[in-house]
Amino acid sequence: MLTKHDLTLSELLILNSELRGAEKSPAVAYLMLLGGHLGLHRFYLKRIGSGIAQLLLFIAAVLFYFVSAISSAVSSTSAFTILAIILCILSGVALFVWVIVDLFLLPGMIRSYNEGVKQEILAAIEHHRRMEQLAGRPIPDLID
Repeated sequence: MLTKHDLTLSELLILNSELRGAEKSPAVAYLMLLGGHLGLHRFYLKRIGSGIAQLLLFIAAVLFYFVSAISSAVSSTSAFTILAIILCILSGVALFVWVIVDLFLLPGMIRSYNEGVKQEILAAIEHHRRMEQLAGRPIPDLID
């Protein structure tokens, strides 16, 4: 596998150009964390599964809230109302804790995503280099 130090000047320029367009921004990720209860920051970092889980937790909390409100309006303190309130609180607290943990995990998630993008671009450059060698074209000297 290629590293940055193995690239020619033109390949390094291509790498930097592609990275600039594909990397995820920490500032945008933290702004999306404000909508953390919806999992926006996880969708942004292509962590779709956990983003859906956060979104479902939010929907569950809202749904249980409305169920408890409607149930308490119909009958004063029924077991169903208490269960709905407990489930609302549990899903809300779980989501809140998850978002707080994500606050500290976000830099690592961004770094991991950006490193994956970099490796994909390096693999594409390496593939292109091999194709040029097979075609008989010389590879320019590497930069020092």
